[in-house]
Amino acid sequence: MSDPQGGTLKPISPARVAEELLKLRRQRATGELDHDEYEHRFARMIGELRDRRIDGSRAEIMAVLAPLRGSGIDAADFDRLTKQLGLA
Repeated sequence: MSDPQGGTLKPISPARVAEELLKLRRQRATGELDHDEYEHRFARMIGELRDRRIDGSRAEIMAVLAPLRGSGIDAADFDRLTKQLGLA
């Protein structure tokens, strides 16, 4: 996928993925997002990650994401993220 100026999109850092996932979960927990809006944003995030890719090797990405499991991110969302991105 290309950006509007003709170049390729820059990969997203694993730290940014973790930050965005925590932000979504926090918004869901506080009631800022209802279930449907959370699902919509989660799916959009997965789509963008597939288009832009995550910077780093599988081991590097998992090293950043693994600590999220159980500390702010429930196991179901963590598993869903890693499976949909082909990391599991």
